[in-house]
Parts: sequence; structure tokens; C-alpha cells
Amino acid sequence: MRSLSIGATGMLAQQLNVEVISHNIANMNTTAYTRRRVEFQDLLYQNMRRTGSQSADDGSIVPAGVQVGLGVKTAAVYRITEQGNLTLTENNLDMAINGEGYYQITLPNGDTAFTRSGAFQLGEDGSIVTVDGFAVQPGITIPANAIDITVNASGEVLVTLDGQVAPQNVGQVQLATFSNEAGLLAIGDNLFVETPASGAATTGTPASDGFGSLQQGFLETSNVNVVEEITNLITAQRAYEMNSKVIETSDQMMATVSNIR
Repeated sequence: MRSLSIGATGMLAQQLNVEVISHNIANMNTTAYTRRRVEFQDLLYQNMRRTGSQSADDGSIVPAGVQVGLGVKTAAVYRITEQGNLTLTENNLDMAINGEGYYQITLPNGDTAFTRSGAFQLGEDGSIVTVDGFAVQPGITIPANAIDITVNASGEVLVTLDGQVAPQNVGQVQLATFSNEAGLLAIGDNLFVETPASGAATTGTPASDGFGSLQQGFLETSNVNVVEEITNLITAQRAYEMNSKVIETSDQMMATVSNIR
């Protein structure tokens, strides 16, 4: 019976759906996390009577036909790039992007990764780094005698040195944008790398055309809506139960046939 395998594909699809929802809920407090959504597609169809075929010698055309579907499959796990809220931290090295853009991060192997998490710190040499110690591009070093750090909306890093009144510009934060943000490949630790689907990175200055501005002392929160995720979780659970009921019913039907004497 086709319904056995169809119900199985439905259960597997809803299992993945629950896994994605649970991942969203688990990261509800992860800085700049973007929630995921599963996209499903129906499987191939078996044509028991093809639509548009001739039903008689006089050229009569079958108006509808008979097609039996074979279930469901997962087409994609889509990343929704809607911006999260900005929360005040009052930390000088916390920077939130208000608008489009990603920070550029140098990985240990020399490759460039991208992130919207602006929870930065100072390295042992005074350079601005991520929580894992990866350098933020372009390399910006804060002098050891700096007593205050200011990052303006356009990404200029200004420091006030001990014994001086006028601030000194020590670097410029650069952002990157992509034609298809959802095409970026997540590698964990709030980092992404570009792929052929995302397109090549376009770099620019914050607050310029096409790029968001920086907000010092803020962090972007996750864009997970807990109420929506719980609703989706309940829906996925009910769908899983209904697909399991299909398998149970099909099994009972097969038992009825086998018991015929």
C-alpha cells in the first residue's frame, strides 16, 4: 500500500521540522541568530490515467486523469534574515548593525568569514577580535594608553589617549553585503562563509548607500519569535501524529485483507 510509505515520508518530514524548530528555540538568546524555516515539496506522482490522453477513437480528451502522489520531501531549510532587536549593553566594544551588512572576520586558516554578532573584545596586542580571538577586518589596534573608545555610526574608531583631549582615529570598520544572504553557509560560532548561491561579498563603509549604520554599546538579539515557534512546534507535532495514524490505519487495512478466508 502506497499509504505506508507516504505516511513514512510525512513522519520524516515533520521530524526534521521539529528539529529545526528546536534549533530556533535553543538559540533564542544567541546574539544575532537568524531563525530557520523548513520548506517542503511534494514527491513525484504516479499517473494511473494521464491527463490529456484520448479516451476514445473520436478524439475525446480525458479532462482530469488520475494521479497518485508519493509523499513529501524537504526542499530547503531557509534562513530568515529579518533583523533582530537592538539591546543596550553599554560596552564600548559591542557594536550592532542597524540595517544591512556583516562584519568581516579573519579565520585561523586565512579565509574570511562573516557575522552580524558584534560582541567584540581586545586581543593581547590591542586588536579588536571576536570572542574566539579571530581578528576583525580590517585590523584595528587600540593603543595601550587609550582611556576611551568611540565608534560612530559610519564605523570610524576614535580613541582618547591619556593626556590628550582631541580623539584620534585609529581605524575604519568595513561591512560586507550579499545579493542573497540566505545563500551564506553557516559554520557555527555565529559565522558564515560565502557560497556560489550567496554571490561575492560587496564591501563598503557603514551608513553609506546599501549598508547599515553601527550602534556602539548595543547588540543585535535573535530574531526568534518564541510564541510563533511554540505554535509551529504544536502544528508539527499534530502533523506527525496524523501521519503515524495513516500508517496505523494502513496496517489495519492490510491485516483485514490478510485475515479474509
